[in-house]
Amino acid sequence: MSDRRLGSEPVSSAQADYDSLRFVSEEGPCPYLPRLLARHEAYQVDHLDAGAYARLLARGFRRSGRILYRPRCRACRECRQIRIDVRRFKPSVSMRRVLRRNADVSVVHGAPQATDEKYHLFRRYLDAQHDGTMARSRECFRDFLYETPTHTLEFLYRVGGRIVGVSIADRCLDGLSSVYMYFDPDFAARSLGTFSVLWEIDYCRREKLAYYYLGFYVAGTHTMSYKARFRPNEILVGDDRWLGLRQ
Repeated sequence: MSDRRLGSEPVSSAQADYDSLRFVSEEGPCPYLPRLLARHEAYQVDHLDAGAYARLLARGFRRSGRILYRPRCRACRECRQIRIDVRRFKPSVSMRRVLRRNADVSVVHGAPQATDEKYHLFRRYLDAQHDGTMARSRECFRDFLYETPTHTLEFLYRVGGRIVGVSIADRCLDGLSSVYMYFDPDFAARSLGTFSVLWEIDYCRREKLAYYYLGFYVAGTHTMSYKARFRPNEILVGDDRWLGLRQ
């Protein structure tokens, strides 16, 4: 893996620890917890192999485009990685209903490709689901989801040939790490976000991958509460220290 600090000369992560690579953002309003300030440690990567990716996940990092980042907030440690134990996972009654509701959905996966159709779907998704703070330009769409330094898969969810959902996920040494999922707001009643997680957990099972990484979990935050429903799960409480999440 060849890494470089943002705005610095290239350095090798094999020869330096993560602290020496870091760029720390300015503090700003936390998007999850009101009245708190947030900041991130980040660096840019040109290539990220499966083993290095797994080690970075176990240190709390996430990926956005070619940027790897993790929270470095002064007063809070509530953003924690959460992962699903694929071998032990069993869908709940409500999840089985979601599976039945989407029995007509076909799924294909392959290399990510940014197209006009997907960009317009992404815009419609943001307009329906978000508050306007996320960038909506075509360049940001491509850089955020389709610029990748690692082995990334795109899962296309279709109904009758129409793309109704797109999920981006990375293959790492021991699992699949979800990056982002966007869907057609006309199909919101189908719970396509839940369906995509269920489908991709099953993909991990077929590929003999141990974990499905769902990103950050913040206890008590409405937008992240769905993640805890996929059980059994574990949260990262320290470097390489995962504990079962108590419900």
